[in-house]
Amino acid sequence: MKLIRHGVLNKEKTGIVLDGKSYDTAAFGEDYNEEFFATGGLDRLKKFVENNKGRLPEIPTGARLGSPVARPSKIICIGLNYADHARETGATPPPEPVIFMKATSALAGPFDEIVIPRNSRKTDWEVELAVVIGKKASYVSEAEALDYVAGYCLHNDVSEREFQIERSGTWDKGKGCDTFAPIGPWLVTKDEVADIDNLRLWLTVNGKKMQDGTTANLIFRIPFLIAYTSQFMSLLPGDVISTGTPAGVAMGMNPQVYLQPGDVIELGIDGLGSAKQQLVAYKG
Repeated sequence: MKLIRHGVLNKEKTGIVLDGKSYDTAAFGEDYNEEFFATGGLDRLKKFVENNKGRLPEIPTGARLGSPVARPSKIICIGLNYADHARETGATPPPEPVIFMKATSALAGPFDEIVIPRNSRKTDWEVELAVVIGKKASYVSEAEALDYVAGYCLHNDVSEREFQIERSGTWDKGKGCDTFAPIGPWLVTKDEVADIDNLRLWLTVNGKKMQDGTTANLIFRIPFLIAYTSQFMSLLPGDVISTGTPAGVAMGMNPQVYLQPGDVIELGIDGLGSAKQQLVAYKG
């Protein structure tokens, strides 16, 4: 299944994509949130759709899409998880996964504007594969890790590099700004993703190709990341793990060219759809 959420920001309704068309599932009566995933919501939704096939209202073309997952308890990100990206930033590939958090208030829809923060000079892009957790995971093994996955999403891990690297402390302050986590368009359930280790991911800025990579080049693969992260914190249903970005970010350029108001980012991953975001200046 391909799950979507649509409508006004913070008042999104649920939906589903069938045969390339988007349908409203508000009558299902549940949001795609922690309780939904924790209590077998995907199975209930599948039955609801089967029972109402041909009667679901079609969502108008051009309707706003929100994040396909309602605000999760955590957005966990993995840094430097592609060797080419580590090299371009002058970092040594890490011996263990680098974990940091994005604020859940950074969550945005796949076609929403990205707001360049006040005093930002180095806002950057990062196309990433995101994993959505389907049931509570604590101290799970690598062998069983994929049993805890609900599905996968496209994510732009937008980053402010000066805040992240030059302002002291952890990376989080450069990662959690409002609108810095556009996710979607869809949550694609894991049964529809044949080979998670061989997905192409790409990103353009103003039509120019910046990133073009494959999940085959992940340093730490999805099952390991889930098992590893679950050793340090419980992963709750609906939580997001974003798995890192390939080479081609602004920070790795010489000279570095960061995002400006009016710039347009387009990005996508095989089977997970594409997204488009325009940069705007912060207005207090």
